[in-house]
Amino acid sequence: MKYTDLEGKDAKALNELLKEKKLLLFKVKSKLRTMQLSNPNEIKEIRKDIARIKTAISSLKNSEVKA
Repeated sequence: MKYTDLEGKDAKALNELLKEKKLLLFKVKSKLRTMQLSNPNEIKEIRKDIARIKTAISSLKNSEVKA
């Protein structure tokens, strides 16, 4: 996922996507603890996606304040 994919979405869609990614991160971390995760780099990618989504949400809030 790239930041440019998130720019056109509204706050509700971004918050929904954030919830999904956080749930996915929880599941992947659980798999890591039980030695069922084949690719530990998934955690890193999901965390980056969460950061991108949070950045998009904050930029929406900043643009609303300026307007």
